[in-house]
Amino acid sequence: MKRIEAVIKPFRLEDVKDALADIGITGMTVSEVKGYGRQKGHSELYRGAEYVVDFLPKLKMEMIVANEQVDQVIETVVSAARTGKIGDGKIFVSDIEKIVRIRTGETDAEAI
Repeated sequence: MKRIEAVIKPFRLEDVKDALADIGITGMTVSEVKGYGRQKGHSELYRGAEYVVDFLPKLKMEMIVANEQVDQVIETVVSAARTGKIGDGKIFVSDIEKIVRIRTGETDAEAI
């Protein structure tokens, strides 16, 4: 099992969620986060004063999927989240050792 974390632009959430639902991925956790990479933020004007916004708003989606689904999920997220502009986001994949569903006690693949 793998954990897939995708950091995307907030306005792409519905497109990504719908695309994932089309391939059978229904469970995910979404968090509002802030960060920057190569995009490095931007300047804004407020009441005549210019200030720099270093950390930009993003969404972090986390999904646990079977090993066989990883490539399909990555391709789906990339195609649904891509705008072609800087700041589209990143995807991180890591191993999951164990999962337990608290309500039923199911473990691993049954608990996804």
